[in-house]
Amino acid sequence: MSWVFCRLRMRRVAREFELGLGARVAERTRIARELHDTLLQSFNGTLLRFQTVSELLRSRPAEAKHMLDCAIDQAAKAIKEGREAVEGLRSSVEQCADLADAIGKLSQEFSAATSDQEGRSEASHTATAFRMEVAGATRRLRPIVRDEVYRIAAEALRNAFQHSCGTRIEAELRCGDRQFRLRIRDDGRGVDPKILAQGGRNGHFGLRGMRERAELAGGKLTVRSVPDAGTEVELTIPASRAYRTRRASRRDRSN
Repeated sequence: MSWVFCRLRMRRVAREFELGLGARVAERTRIARELHDTLLQSFNGTLLRFQTVSELLRSRPAEAKHMLDCAIDQAAKAIKEGREAVEGLRSSVEQCADLADAIGKLSQEFSAATSDQEGRSEASHTATAFRMEVAGATRRLRPIVRDEVYRIAAEALRNAFQHSCGTRIEAELRCGDRQFRLRIRDDGRGVDPKILAQGGRNGHFGLRGMRERAELAGGKLTVRSVPDAGTEVELTIPASRAYRTRRASRRDRSN
């Protein structure tokens, strides 16, 4: 009888150990995502600005001084983002309208950073056009959903502005009765089908991180891309997982 109790106890200990190990692995994955989406991206942008300063320093010192000030501001922002990531304190945006505003501000930051790096000496350089659309009645999002949607949007927009080489980027938030949807698309050069098939480039975790965030939010991430015809990133989350309340307005039911 004691042998049976011993076996049962060993199984319970083993099960608890596996649960604890799974929790630790999940936490390490979460930290890795936060580092990629905050510190690494911010410092990468800061490094690009410092490189621009180095190139402009001799020929255009006044412009170099302006870029240096921007780099310092970006470094300060990176420190702030890192502190918030460590403490788990992220800005709260509950309404679709608030989320749209936050995404709009992201687009302005990425557009400015891209303009600084591309075509600075070309008078004919044209900034990438951005359009934001919000459809459906305003709904209150669950905290985990609003955070993950914001991070997914940030990664998708960053890729579109920095790598697509397109002329137009569009973002859409649809707060429907059946599901919440985020869609970001560009008219750029597209993504290599092989990279999409393997879930991203080796050593890069943006696409993988977006998929993990979509799963955490209870949704599904779909990436569609055609060479030289653009890329579309779509996140869909069932209404029961996305919204803090399931009550819908008449206008919302029509979507």
